[in-house]
Amino acid sequence: MYKTILVPLDGSKRAERILKHVEALAQCLNSRIIFLQVVTFPNLVGYDESAILLYHHNLEEIGKQAESYLDSLKGEFREKGIEAKTCVVGGPVVEQIIDCALRENADLVAMSSHGRTGLARAFYGSVTAGVLNLIDRPLLIIRSRRDD
Repeated sequence: MYKTILVPLDGSKRAERILKHVEALAQCLNSRIIFLQVVTFPNLVGYDESAILLYHHNLEEIGKQAESYLDSLKGEFREKGIEAKTCVVGGPVVEQIIDCALRENADLVAMSSHGRTGLARAFYGSVTAGVLNLIDRPLLIIRSRRDD
């Protein structure tokens, strides 16, 4: 049923709360996992060239850290007999999650939600809500609270 599961992560323990659910699904359904991390780009208008070059250097380092992080998860899942791959992309988070789901033909997107409500959700936005409103395939959401 779910042969390919896309798992967007941001490196936080809260986001990782989805992993035990994904692992169980993958083992039961013999699914392939794709771990995704999106590196975001700030607006650099008005900065001088040296600041932009420094930012691009830091962005490369952030990308390498993301790859290393996802590779460690991939290794853990492969040790459990679960096929896994990684993907690090840059750009708007919601758009990149949806693009990756389409590109990889994911049958399911599985992610944690920080569970923000009210003004906090309005101020910070919600990646999960954005994906939920735009995705054309099943979405597994685990609400992750600070005290979980």
